[in-house]
Order: sequence, then C-alpha cells, then structure tokens
Amino acid sequence: MRQSLSLILVAVFAAALSAQTAAPFNDSIRLAELKADLYYLAGDGFKGRLVGTPENALAADYVRSRFERAGLKPGAPNGAFVQPTQLMIATLGERNSLAVSLPGGTTLDQKPEQDFYPQRFSASGSIKAPVVYAGFGIHAPALGYDDYGDRVKGRIALILEHEPGERDPKSPFDGVVTAEAAVAIKKVLAAQEKGAVGVLFVTDIHNHPGATNFEASARAFWPPQAPRVDRFTLASWADRVRIPVGQISPALAEIMVRGTGQTLLDLSKAAETARGYTAILLDGVEVALTTAVSRHIVADRNVLGVIEGSDPQLKNEVVIVSAHYDHEGADGAVIYNGADDDGSGTVALMAIADAYAKAAAAGQRPRRSVLFACWGSEERGPLLGAWAYTENPTFPLAQTAAVLNMDMIGRNEEVQVGGGPRFNGLEIQTAESNRNAVNILGYSRHPELSAAVERANRSAVGIGLELKMRYDNNSSNLLRRSDQWPFLQNGVPALWFHSGLHPDYHTQYDRPEKINYEKMERVARLVHQSSWVLANQDGRPK
Repeated sequence: MRQSLSLILVAVFAAALSAQTAAPFNDSIRLAELKADLYYLAGDGFKGRLVGTPENALAADYVRSRFERAGLKPGAPNGAFVQPTQLMIATLGERNSLAVSLPGGTTLDQKPEQDFYPQRFSASGSIKAPVVYAGFGIHAPALGYDDYGDRVKGRIALILEHEPGERDPKSPFDGVVTAEAAVAIKKVLAAQEKGAVGVLFVTDIHNHPGATNFEASARAFWPPQAPRVDRFTLASWADRVRIPVGQISPALAEIMVRGTGQTLLDLSKAAETARGYTAILLDGVEVALTTAVSRHIVADRNVLGVIEGSDPQLKNEVVIVSAHYDHEGADGAVIYNGADDDGSGTVALMAIADAYAKAAAAGQRPRRSVLFACWGSEERGPLLGAWAYTENPTFPLAQTAAVLNMDMIGRNEEVQVGGGPRFNGLEIQTAESNRNAVNILGYSRHPELSAAVERANRSAVGIGLELKMRYDNNSSNLLRRSDQWPFLQNGVPALWFHSGLHPDYHTQYDRPEKINYEKMERVARLVHQSSWVLANQDGRPK
C-alpha cells in the first residue's frame, strides 16, 4: 500500500511539474488549423511564392495580416510589420575585356564569355596592375588565418575557389561544411580591405578538376536569356564591392604562374595550410581588366511581429522563432507549391504566434520578448532575408538569446538510392524509419540550447518526438542551408528544426496532401514549448 501511495505521489508531482512548466495555450496549436492554413498558403493560387512575383508579396501580406490580427506588435526595425530588403540581380554589359602581359613582352588578349567572365557582384571599372597569387584568398582573423598579408595592396589577387581542408571533418573552417569565409563575395571584400585593386578567381584544380570546356561554363554563367529563377545577392553586399572581379580558366592561370617554376596544380596544393598562404608576386605578369556589370534592385521583405516581454530588464532581450515563406515559383503550368519547404514552417510560425498572443491576452507574457520572423528570399542567395536582418536587427544581436528556426517540418526524411546531388552526404534511409523523428541542427555549436530543447521534448505532454542530433558536420552542407546559419555566423545560439529531405524536395510534388500533419503539430508544439522556456529562464544559452 505504501509503495502504491509513493508511486501515486510521484505521478502527481510529475504532472504538477509538467503543468507548471508547460507553455500556456500550447494545446491551441492544432492539426486542423495547421492543415487549413497550409492548403491555402501552398495552394496553386500562390504559384510557388517565388521572390519578385506578386504571389510572393501576397504570401508576405497574408503572414502580416495574421500577425496583426493576433494582436502582435510590429516587429521590424522601422516600426512596421514589414522590414523592406533590397536584393540585386546583374546583367552583363558590353565592355568586358582582359589582357595579360607576360615576361618577354607577350600579351594575351582574352575573349569575354570564352576565356574569362566577370562575377555577378563585380563592380564595373578598368584596372591595370601586377598580379599576386594569394592561395584561397581567405582572411579569417578569428582562426588566425590570412592568405593576403601585406602583399596585395595595389595589385590584382589571383585566388582559388573554395577552402583548404574542405573534405576534412576536423578542418577549423566548419569541418566539411562550406565556411562563410570561403564564399566568393566574402573573399573579395577581404581582398579589397587588404588593398587589392581587383580579383581573379580560378578553380582549385587539386580538389575540383572542373569542366574541360571553360567556354561552356562561361556561357552558362551568363546565359543569353534571363533564367526563370534569378540569381540574387544582397544589394548591400554588392554595394561594398568597389573593384573588378573576374573568373579565368585554369589554362590561362597556368600560363600566368609559369614564371614561379611551379604548376598551377603545385600552387593549388601548396595553399592547403593551417594558417594561410604567403602570397607571391607573379614577376613580370600584368593584367588589364575591364568589367561592365549592370546591377538591378529587386525589392523583398521580411515579416516581423513581436510579443513584448514582461520583465523590465529581460524584455530588452529576445528569443526569435522563425521560418521562411518563399519557394521556387512556377514554370508554366508546373507549380512548385513548397508545402513542406517552407509552408510547413510558416504556418507553424503563425500558430505559435497565435498561442503567444492568446497567452498575453490572458495576462501570461514571457519575461523576454519573442520575435516572430518570417524571412523572405531564403531560397535565393540563399538566406538573404535572414542575412539582411542580421545587418539591421530589431533587437541587437548581442541581446538575442536564441533563434529557433523551422524549415521543412512536415515530412519524414527519406533518402533513396540514386537520389542525386541534392542528397550528397546523407545515408540511405526510409520514410518509415523517420516517422516520429525531427533533426536538430546547430546542436554542436550551442549544447545548452539543444539540451533545453531535449528537456522540453521530454517534459511537455503529447510531444515525445525522436530528436536526431545530426548533420552539423556533414558534406550535405545542411547546416548552412537554412536561416539559422546567419545567426550562427554572428555568435547567436541558433537551432534548425528540420524533419528531413525527401524525394519531393524542390519538385512540383511537394504538396499539402503529402504532409504528416500529426508530426507537424508536435514539432510546432515543441518549438513553442522550447521558446517559452528560453524566454522565461533566468540565464541565456552560452
């Protein structure tokens, strides 16, 4: 009898503890409402929500109206629900030229779109200067890594694509995940800061032998007709590039480095260093480069709403709950509905915002503020909406306690044999094996944050998901493929809730009728519960 009584008391205590910590109105996040919202947002009428289309703007306005109806406060830095962002697309001008002067007086006149081409983010202008080979062209002070030194000032930097140790899981450059320092425009900005007057990229042929037909690659880079899906960058990034930037063939680079007594392959291998390459001047090599690239602005937007915290001090800190509303658009009658990517995260975000609003109306506000962010242009760039926010945040990033990002939370991960490059680095697995599973990415960067999510998953009634902590150091590059990445790069604790890739990913078959709504409801409740705990606890994740 005494043992039975003890068991009853334990059960009562556990239930009371669960009730005390449960996020208010967590059970208001319901399958039926999620399903109704998703059938609307991912319906054919929105035509795949492609950036730059009226349907994309309509999707943003729908999210805004839902935030406003719920009673959220405007959350954008400009005091509105919508944070305007500016994207840039480029078109090729007519005056692009490259001439390479070699020792002995020989000059090689190169043809645009055949022997070289300008990068889309290149500034327009003309330069003539000697050339320095600077390895991978990376400057990463936090890692004690520098390929430039003081040798590129007033010169053109010839640099390799990609990064050292790119296939080494122990590489300090984010393991096998492509590092932000290795992104082409970030390399150019680093070279420009070091005083370079121009940059020429060439393939790192020891890792990427590349296409033998450089001319075909050049023409594909600047197709004669505009592609259905434009290639964007942030206008603010492009505006910072003030120097001409081009891409040259390995064959031309081979000729340019001949005077060093080493081949391009030798020099490419030599750039694989732990702390940077000592840049070398290519004696007697001078380049005259003219680039003509026209920049065109495309308006986009993030949608932001906020529940203000109740604590006089902690309300100045924020927990961000996020998703992205854009997708791949339509190709004639073929519509890329994007029900899972990321209609699922978007409707979950609206449901979580509704739950917070109901709690606030009932007098239950979190101690910290909570920002609900629906990012634009995640697919184009990518992650440009989230990157734009990190440059102009509503709450300073130093006061951002955590980011919980939802992207594709409505399916069961399925990787088939022969799935193609979209699934590189992922092991073969069935949908059934992931029926109750959700991946948590970013777990290794901020263990305290992932531990808080694990506790929420165990304590909250009716969740009980299988949390798979994986893919942080995986050649699939998944870690940098959604909107938590810009925050991780800025030192903000951030996680991505992701139920996994599947054969319908980025196809016309990603439709609302294929969603696992029961699991999606539980993932949304988990994110709500986790965000509530983080918004109310005394300390912040490290």
